[in-house]
This record gives sequence, structure tokens and C-alpha cells, in this order.
Amino acid sequence: MSFELILKTTKKEVRLPMGRRQLVIASVLAMAACAVGWRVTPSIEDAQNRVAYTQTGLIKQREAVEQLKQTTQQQLTGMMLKLGEMQGQLHRLNALGEQLAQEANLSSDEFNFNELPAVGGPAQELVDFELDSSLDVLASMDLMLSELDSKSKQLQALESILMSNHIESESYLAGRPVDGGWLSSYYGVRKDPFSGMPAMHKGLDFAGKEGDDVVATGAGLVTWAGERYGYGNLIEIEHGNGLVTRYGHNKDIEVKVGDVVTKGQVIAVMGQTGRATGAHVHYEVLKNGRQIDPLPFVYRKSTG
Repeated sequence: MSFELILKTTKKEVRLPMGRRQLVIASVLAMAACAVGWRVTPSIEDAQNRVAYTQTGLIKQREAVEQLKQTTQQQLTGMMLKLGEMQGQLHRLNALGEQLAQEANLSSDEFNFNELPAVGGPAQELVDFELDSSLDVLASMDLMLSELDSKSKQLQALESILMSNHIESESYLAGRPVDGGWLSSYYGVRKDPFSGMPAMHKGLDFAGKEGDDVVATGAGLVTWAGERYGYGNLIEIEHGNGLVTRYGHNKDIEVKVGDVVTKGQVIAVMGQTGRATGAHVHYEVLKNGRQIDPLPFVYRKSTG
């Protein structure tokens, strides 16, 4: 079977005889050309839809950027306010530090709270960027944090010095281990109240009423708080510089091992536990592990 393909132009008509195979190929090529033409040349409506979609996306992006800008401005305002508060705190720290340094008679050169201390170290890689308003604020906050850290360390050092001076003053042994009562037995050889034989009494006895307060004669660290043979309920306090005090025959103990006590603090309740004939405090002072006469410390003048 044969077919004839007719092609017409404005000037002439062309007839092409074709077989079945040639006709199928020609039909496929014609359909492909139409499909390509349809894809390459979109309709006006499709183009308008694409433009409208793009404009909608741009509008949403603009709104998101505006919202981000507004949020950033609010955050920057808050950061500036916080920076002002930090600056005020820094001024107060400076004033307090200077006042404490003056009261402690410390060198103004060593504790100068108006200047940052000199620092150093190996060279570090620098990041190259242009500062905008937000980076300016961040840089200011970094500087402020550095200053606050420096002032905090200076104050800690000053506190340590002041505390050391205070402890040295408070650990100074002076006075009696009781507020009332009376000195009933001295340091030295005496007749033992139980055996009647001469014996060395290595402390002072302060008699009083059971239940009276027993107080520390200097600040220090409690190294014993419990029963010990002969002493009954005993408290031992280390004061530094090789000095230790002991308080024996207590009815009750008000402190525990590891406690830091201050001068004049109530540490026990007077009793007569251990080898005692009545309510009293057996008071000892040890220097480098050996008992010495506590009497000079009892009548020693206090340091202010």
C-alpha cells in the first residue's frame, strides 16, 4: 500500500509518494516537533503565574528580613542597657576596692582598681572584619567582661589579705575560757585530788556552775571534739604557729572536728566529765606539742 504526502506553499504544491514505514516516521517527527514547540513557547498565562509566584516569595523574604531587623534592633537596645548596668557595677567595684585597699594600708600601685593589669602572651591570629553596630557592642561587652574578671581577681586577692590579717589578729591567744567563775588551780606541781600524791598539773582549772559557757580564747581550727581519757569531753583547737588550746571536762560539746571557730565563740557547756571533782574547765596551752603555763596568755592584753 502506498500513500501520498501533499505539501502546499503559497506558490506551489508538492506531492511526495510514501510507503507505510515512511508515513509512520513522518508522523512521529511531526508530533515531536509539536511537543518541543509547546514546551519552548509557554503561554502568556503560565508566564504571569510564574512572575506572580516569584513576587510572592520576594515579599515574604522582605517581611522576614524586616522582622529580623526589628528583633536585632531590640536585642541591641537590650544589650546597650545591660552594658550600661555593667559599667555602673564596675565603677562601684572600683570604689569599693580602693576603699578596702586604703583601709588595709596596701600599696596603690599593687591594687590600682582604675587600670587593667599588664598582660602578655604569644601572638595570636587576628580575624579581619569590619565592625558594624552589633560588633561594636559585642567588642565592648568583651572588654567589659575582661575588666570585671580582672577586678574580681583583685578583690579576691584583697579579701584573702584582709582575711589573713583578721585571722592573725583573732588567733592571738588572750583571756579566759569562761566568762564567769574563778581560777581554782594553777599550772605546776600539786596534790592530786584523787590519789593525794604530788603530781604535775599541766593546765589551769576555772571553776564555775555546770551549764556555764566555755569559750575559745582564740580563733582556730577544731582538731578534737570528743571524749578522751582523763579529760572527759575534750575540745582541742589549733591556732597556728605551733599553738594549741585544750578545754576539758565539758558536759556538752557545741562544735565538731573541722569547724573554724572565732575568738570568744561558745564551744562547750561546762561540766565535770572525766577525772573531775566538780564543775570546771581544765584549760591547757600547748606550744609545739608540749604543755606550757597558760597564765601569761590569760592575762595577756587583747589586740584591739
